[in-house]
Amino acid sequence: MTITDNKKAFHDYFIEERFEAGMVLDGWEVKSIRAGRVQLKEAYVIVRNGEIFLFGAHISPLPTASTHVNPDPVRTRKLLLHGSEISKLIGKVERAGYTLVPLNLHYSRGRIKCEVGLAKGKKQYDKRDTIKDRDWQREQQRIMKQNRR
Repeated sequence: MTITDNKKAFHDYFIEERFEAGMVLDGWEVKSIRAGRVQLKEAYVIVRNGEIFLFGAHISPLPTASTHVNPDPVRTRKLLLHGSEISKLIGKVERAGYTLVPLNLHYSRGRIKCEVGLAKGKKQYDKRDTIKDRDWQREQQRIMKQNRR
């Protein structure tokens, strides 16, 4: 079940591979995510010291959050992957010029997971082609719907 998607990532990048990563979260963050108060639009993933981190994901604190905790909505969150997956990602990012982008947040067996995509950047003309194809698919569906009537 999807919590939120990063639609901007699909517009700006070609997604080559996808990985499901766990997240290290505080209690107030879990409550806020379950309430749907999360945004991945400006978020990105980086590799630092052999670990994967999520930057820029905005999780708005609930007004009913604990009074003794000072919540930081855009703090750095660690992503949890297997060692072999991390080494594969590090190799691709450093050598092949790929980028890591968060694609969505979803539930998996009651846990909140982040889907990370190994991506290559799109050029401006690629973005225009994608928009043109999407509009054409929409027009085809409209025509098919009219012909069925």
